[in-house]
Amino acid sequence: MIRVLCVGTATDVGKTWVGAAVLEGLRGRGLNVVARKPVQSFDPAEPGPTDADVLAAATGEHPDDVCPGHRWYPMAMAPPIAASLLERDGFLVADLAGELTWGDVDLVWIETVGGPRSPMADDGDSADLARWVLPDLVLLVADAGLGTINAVRLAATPFAGRLVVVVLNRYDEGNDIHRTNAVFLVRDGFDLVVNVDDLVDRLEHFTAESP
Repeated sequence: MIRVLCVGTATDVGKTWVGAAVLEGLRGRGLNVVARKPVQSFDPAEPGPTDADVLAAATGEHPDDVCPGHRWYPMAMAPPIAASLLERDGFLVADLAGELTWGDVDLVWIETVGGPRSPMADDGDSADLARWVLPDLVLLVADAGLGTINAVRLAATPFAGRLVVVVLNRYDEGNDIHRTNAVFLVRDGFDLVVNVDDLVDRLEHFTAESP
């Protein structure tokens, strides 16, 4: 069993979309996968599913299995800030990590919130969560366009010493900016993936090699 921590360089880079596509792909290859989002905040007036709903649809789970019902905060702000403004109890990274459970599976996909330094709890962020869940792999999802090189360099820093794979979402081989960004990141030494199928291949192989 492997643990994958999915982190974005920022909000709205598509990490939930990437997660759903990858998890569906792995399920299609016969792997037993689950998704976990320790906490989520959202705009209740915005139509469409929450991140937990999307990930649950991809894995065949119930949304409350993906994100515990008491960790849904209907306010579009960082979860601990939303909790405070909603006059709900505060919580720590240890609380979120302690609520994560799963059975005998091949892969656990743990999605964080916002960027790596976005608050996840009163005392920490995605990098702090990583110290609790001990992921085998950190997937850093970034947009492929302008600003990506800077965003990836900054966002990868808190995960120094861990195995990090960068996913360029919305990548278009015919786009000069996207292609140049990819070249620079590879030159910087980043392990880079630019499409979901390749990422599914990588994770399937990684899972097969896991003890």
